[in-house]
Amino acid sequence: MTGKERAYLRGLANALDTILTVGKGGITENVIKQADEALRARELVKGRVLETSLLSARDAAEAIGEAAEAEVVQTIGSRFVLFRRNPEEPKILFPRR
Repeated sequence: MTGKERAYLRGLANALDTILTVGKGGITENVIKQADEALRARELVKGRVLETSLLSARDAAEAIGEAAEAEVVQTIGSRFVLFRRNPEEPKILFPRR
């Protein structure tokens, strides 16, 4: 992913609601399943790590991204953004250079 594509996705993520939450239970199969389904439907997903979690936002984002075959777009504080293109029905089209 290029820097311009990453910047474009960060801009899109500003308007998103947080739908993934990692709590004190850490990254469970349920969290991974929820991330996979959300990425299939939306391609871009915002999540957060609660203060009770033992993981940092970066650690959680990388672990979920690896499990769901998604790319980490950004992590800021306790929030993170993941992206995975839907090969059958792409929803996010990058602007032409």
